[in-house]
Amino acid sequence: MHLPKHQIPARIDVPGAVARQLPDFGSTTADETIGAEYFSLAAGTDIAPLLVGLEGDLCQAPHWGYLISGEVAVSYADGSAEQISGGDVFFWPAGHSVAVHEDAEIVLFSPQVAHGQVIDHLHAQLVPAGS
Repeated sequence: MHLPKHQIPARIDVPGAVARQLPDFGSTTADETIGAEYFSLAAGTDIAPLLVGLEGDLCQAPHWGYLISGEVAVSYADGSAEQISGGDVFFWPAGHSVAVHEDAEIVLFSPQVAHGQVIDHLHAQLVPAGS
C-alpha cells in the first residue's frame, strides 16, 4: 500500500499547519492499528498551548518517524529536550511536545487510538465547533 502525500486526507488544515492522517495504515502483532501521518509545520509553530488539557499537558502517543526537512525541538515530561533536523529518523515516546524552528515536513507512524485522541484534542483547539 502506498499513497502520495496529497491523497492523505487533511485532518487539520490551518495557516502554518497541515496534519494529514491515514488512520488505518497497518497493525502491530498486538492488533493495534497504526496510522501514517504527514505533518507540514511552519517555523514558529509550538503545539504546547494546544496540548493543555491532555495528561501532563503533553502528547501521550508515541511516534516513530522521519523528519524530511526542517528543524524541530522536542521536549519531554522528564524535562529533557532534543533537536531533530531534516534527514533524522526518531522515536518520540508518550509525554512530549514539539516546537518548530525551521519549516518542517514530518512523517509519523503512530498508534491510532492514542494519537487519534490527541489529534481530536488539537482539532478542537484549532477549529471552531461546527466548522
